[in-house]
Amino acid sequence: MMKVEILNSTHNTMSFKTYRKSVTVFFAVFFLIGLHISSAQAVVNSLDELMPYLEKDNVEVKLAPGVYSITAADVKKGQYQQELKIKNITKVLLLFKGNNSTYDFTDVTIKVETKVLQAYGKVQVHELQIIGNNNVLKNLTLVDDGSVYDAPTRRATNIVIDGKENRVEGFHVTTKGSFPYGYGDAFGKGGKVVIKHQKHSACLIRGESNHLKNSTFIHRSYGHCLFMQAASNPTIEGCTVEGEVRKTDDMLAETSGPAFDVGFMTAWGYKLPTGYMLSTGEAGIRAYNAGETIIDGKVYKRGTSNPTILNCTIKYMRTGVTLAHATGNKKVKNCVIIGCENGFSLGSGTVVNCKADCAYGPVYSTTYENDKNYNAEITIIPAIDPYYNGSGTVAYIGGSGHHITLRGTDEVVKEGLRIKVGGEKNNIRLQHGNFPHQNDFKGGSFQIKNLTNYPIFLSAKSSHVTGESIGEISDLGTNNNIKHIK
Repeated sequence: MMKVEILNSTHNTMSFKTYRKSVTVFFAVFFLIGLHISSAQAVVNSLDELMPYLEKDNVEVKLAPGVYSITAADVKKGQYQQELKIKNITKVLLLFKGNNSTYDFTDVTIKVETKVLQAYGKVQVHELQIIGNNNVLKNLTLVDDGSVYDAPTRRATNIVIDGKENRVEGFHVTTKGSFPYGYGDAFGKGGKVVIKHQKHSACLIRGESNHLKNSTFIHRSYGHCLFMQAASNPTIEGCTVEGEVRKTDDMLAETSGPAFDVGFMTAWGYKLPTGYMLSTGEAGIRAYNAGETIIDGKVYKRGTSNPTILNCTIKYMRTGVTLAHATGNKKVKNCVIIGCENGFSLGSGTVVNCKADCAYGPVYSTTYENDKNYNAEITIIPAIDPYYNGSGTVAYIGGSGHHITLRGTDEVVKEGLRIKVGGEKNNIRLQHGNFPHQNDFKGGSFQIKNLTNYPIFLSAKSSHVTGESIGEISDLGTNNNIKHIK
């Protein structure tokens, strides 16, 4: 600390008032100079110039506007060889190691050639990954440049967020390159596969209190779009996800290709049925109950806890928001699900002021029979595409302790669809006794308000369900008490 000594005015040629003014000006100038230095932004003009800044703390960097490319030829020349091992060895194109830094990619497009996903051999590839803390990355357009069929040798992810209190904001990501593409999970997704697959997901959120905000994802890949593993207190806010869907009838009409070659026999143990719509990707937003992350150089193994999903729109994915495998306080607010196979599945938690259509599947579905204390307010909205809901389900409710409100005008009512409580889901993946632990649930001791004209079917496995319904009520259960209202 600087010590300023005030001399007696009788021994000083400078007046006290003038001296004080000079000192004030000095400190003001000193402060402004320091502020300028601390906030000075470095502008770089190439990815090569950017790379050294990815390891630094307390920097503010802007990549000059333009289109930049990363190609398989670059990899073969020895560029982009960052390697990270958390669970498996991963090659990372852009690895952000520093802390407390801001990276501005406004008006920047980075194109990653899909052949890059094969260029490293049999390792997984992350295009962009953060392992530092308190960083902000903003406004990047990230594009996979090539064919949707250019699959990674192993698997790939566009963005991975580790560390703590990082924010990725204003991104626009186009994901391409996986195998097989065009069938969703019909021929395998995990350990049980009929056709060996190479997945390519868009964004994996891990770490502590990381935030994905106001970003758009165009998903043309077999893999999840936004998913969480080993994430504590993650937030996904203001994001838009757009996948694509395909009728099983169109898949069955193929006369060549990987599905044709296996006789359309699915990983579920039976031939692909007609009459369903499948997403060509996986989940729009999903949480897992396991995973590994790195924070401050230390690897943690854990599940996902306390996720918050706000103001998001998910279109044409296998599920809209599925948080059943997360723990703690699960909150979803002001989200819209359009044309997904399933809308919301939280297990427990809260859905507030959300909307979904039931064009291709239910707006809500219970994940497991022991799901409890699910509180939901869902408005059913008109479908923008023709209905192709093979399950015939508006919502499927099992478990107990819920408070569920479904709203919707007569415009949303489609003949042949109904709200189901317990019993068979009629999901495409659960036929012929497949995955019995995910089907034919008991449901009871909860409250429902059906403020739509959709009928409610209370199966023989329902009991002690209370509430009210504008739609007609069919009750095969025991001790149910839903009042018919107008």
